[in-house]
Amino acid sequence: MRQGFSDSAAAPGSRASPFNAVRKKPGLKLSDIGGRDSPGDSLMGAGLGAGRPSLDLSERRAPQGEGSLGTPFSNFSKIVDPSGQLNFGGKAVLNASGVNFSTGQSFSINMTELQLEEELGRGNYGTVKKVLHKPTNVAMAMKEIRLELEDSKLNAIIMELDILHRATAPEIVEFYGAFFIESCVYYCMEYMDAGSLDKLQGAGVPEDVLARITASMVRGLKFLKDELQIIHRDVKPTNVLVNRGGLVKLCDFGVSGQLEKSLAKTNIGCQSYMAPERIKGESQNKLGTYTVSSDVWSLGLSMIEIAMGQYPYPPETYSNVFAQLTAIVHGDPPHLPDGFSDDAHAFVDGCLEKEPERRPTYSDLIQHPFLVADQTRDVDMKGWVKRALEYRASASAQAAAAAAPPLHGVSASAD
Repeated sequence: MRQGFSDSAAAPGSRASPFNAVRKKPGLKLSDIGGRDSPGDSLMGAGLGAGRPSLDLSERRAPQGEGSLGTPFSNFSKIVDPSGQLNFGGKAVLNASGVNFSTGQSFSINMTELQLEEELGRGNYGTVKKVLHKPTNVAMAMKEIRLELEDSKLNAIIMELDILHRATAPEIVEFYGAFFIESCVYYCMEYMDAGSLDKLQGAGVPEDVLARITASMVRGLKFLKDELQIIHRDVKPTNVLVNRGGLVKLCDFGVSGQLEKSLAKTNIGCQSYMAPERIKGESQNKLGTYTVSSDVWSLGLSMIEIAMGQYPYPPETYSNVFAQLTAIVHGDPPHLPDGFSDDAHAFVDGCLEKEPERRPTYSDLIQHPFLVADQTRDVDMKGWVKRALEYRASASAQAAAAAAPPLHGVSASAD
């Protein structure tokens, strides 16, 4: 039996796992936040579809070979019908006014209600911007995805939308709505105002904070697997978001889950969170089935990065992809730094077992003493987030000052 992990059920009298009863959040209406109160004003419209005619998505598809509205729609005639609606494989219909899912759920939100603010991120799939939903004065994160004539890309978009509207766990970013304009899909999610975990490193992470972050990640990953049959596939600090209230939530489990990272796409300077068996499998063209164990490895590596304030493998591997992947496959796994308890070390060491079958399951992790202790402990997450943001602001100011050119015409010494 692995140290710190029990193969038996939780002992009688111990606190039950939060996943014994998953909370399903009711639909969030604009009136709940403040603003208009009309049937068309629902953001999380669990009941919005009740008064609408049922959607027969198959009848809304464009006829074979029929173009739609010329460019840019003509390139997407298989999924964009002549009225300009986007039809995703019988699962969802998007237009400029919102999205209707085949489950009967509808989410009404559109561009005219949004005030664009700063850019939060940019990647291969598009951009993420902070927006203000004017009717409710609620800040949101809006992801813009550019459509491309590539089945995997289209599948990734509908996969993420499908997961977002079904993922109602407290550890998953909340979905507010989606819409389609010309050749771009936009979807709006909860804005986490402290950013991602990789931006909150450096000021130090006490053990109780690390445990609380880890517990949130494990519960979110377990929810995705148990309730939605989804494996994240891209667990890392940049995909874990935090707000100033101290809440920790997972994001980016759809696009990254469908378009898997691979050795062929690994870039110099990127930090790999791929498990050893994935690297070995790809190098031998034996991809196999992605399992939860690979995400557990990525979880352990992320924990060490959060604790250390930097990626666990040596800096010299950043500029050499082969050296980094060789270190992961053939080197000893990294460990938590000194200063953490034996339970914390045992938890991370279990996640970073080189053989995937030796790694714990999510149920094992929840029952581990490191996370059991978190269930009854008060943790000042708000205070930690505040200190981490102050540290980041101070470090940014110092870096900017150091990079600033000297003032011209100012003498270094007084006359």
